[in-house]
Amino acid sequence: MKHKKVVFVCTGNTCRSPMAEYLLKSKIKKRKIKWWGVASCGIHAEVGGEMSENSRIALEEVGIKAEGFAPRQLTQKILDGATIVICMTATQKQILEGCGNVFCVKDVCGHDIPDPYGMGIETYRATRDALSHTCDLIIQNYITQYKDGEEIK
Repeated sequence: MKHKKVVFVCTGNTCRSPMAEYLLKSKIKKRKIKWWGVASCGIHAEVGGEMSENSRIALEEVGIKAEGFAPRQLTQKILDGATIVICMTATQKQILEGCGNVFCVKDVCGHDIPDPYGMGIETYRATRDALSHTCDLIIQNYITQYKDGEEIK
C-alpha cells in the first residue's frame, strides 16, 4: 500500500500548522493508523526559525513534545507529495487553487482557524483545541474514508 500524507499549510509555519501537524501525528499514532504521514509548511515561512513558544507550550500541556521542529516553505514538491493539503483559512486555499486536493479547515469543520501570532497563551490554547477537533474530523471524514486511488472530496 502506498503511503499517504496530510500537509497542513498556514502563513509562517510557526503557530497553527505545526500545532495541527503534531496533533494529527499524535492522534494517528494513538489510533494505530498506518500508511499516513503528516507534515506542515508555510506560504511565507521564514526558514531557519522555530515554532512559536506559545504553540510549543500549548502542545506540551496536552502531552505532546514538539522537538526538532523547523518551519518549512511551501514548495511544489511538497504539494505533489501530499494526498491532502489542508490550509488554515479559505484565503490560503484560494492561493493554492488548482494545486490538487487542497482544502481548508472551513471545509472540514465550518470555520477558519485565525492566526494566534502575537497573542497570549489562552488564544493558543483555544487554537490548539480547535485544531484538535479539526484533526478528529480529518481522521473520521478523510483518512478512514480514503480508498487508494480515489479522489478525496
